[in-house]
Amino acid sequence: MAILAGRTALVTGGSRGLGRALVSEFAREGARVAFSYARDEAGALATVDAAPGARPFRVSVLDSGGTQAMIEAVERDWGAVDILVNNAGVSQNLPIALMEEEDWDHVMDVNVKGTFLTTRAVLRGMIRRKRGVVLNVGSLVSARMMEAPVHYCASKAAIKGLSEALAKEVARYGIRVLCLAPGLLEDGVGRNLPEHRLADYLKHCSLGRLGTLDEVARLAAFLVSDANGYMTGETVVIDGGV
Repeated sequence: MAILAGRTALVTGGSRGLGRALVSEFAREGARVAFSYARDEAGALATVDAAPGARPFRVSVLDSGGTQAMIEAVERDWGAVDILVNNAGVSQNLPIALMEEEDWDHVMDVNVKGTFLTTRAVLRGMIRRKRGVVLNVGSLVSARMMEAPVHYCASKAAIKGLSEALAKEVARYGIRVLCLAPGLLEDGVGRNLPEHRLADYLKHCSLGRLGTLDEVARLAAFLVSDANGYMTGETVVIDGGV
């Protein structure tokens, strides 16, 4: 049986990579899925091709007005947003000595402020209905000491803390909040790593390989489903055993 049948999900950053995999998997599991993207029109169309019926919205996670309008449109047409996945994120391979203030602000704004703005907007409806699930996409760097850009690590550590505090705050309304922390995947950050860093990761990974987008998306679908109804406030690591 489709574990998300009858549910409506909103995924940020759904035009490529893990976001596209999440949209596709949620749709396969029976959900109505809307997703946002900032610029990649062709990527958004490719996501719709992969998940027919998915509804794209071109809106930045930093555009609070546009985000509110998107949520109102989804609620008007589909009745509710039952599941929010805060997936949109950015990174830069910069050492701190070469990092400008603008670089720090950009990563922290998209990864942390964007999560805050979208979550705040969706939670209003969830609180009224007294149900819902928020899944924040974090990173293994928030759970392990790893060589990675400091602004990216700081932003993902903030996502972990935000998830834990929010889970405690909204549990009284029947809302669950989780953080999913993937290790290196076949697409995304892993593609841009220098060879020596990728080799070092694989040396310490028990399974000896990168994760796949589909593996993470399948876990995400379970985490937000009723089959996982007694878990909240947790950071779930999927990293092949690092």
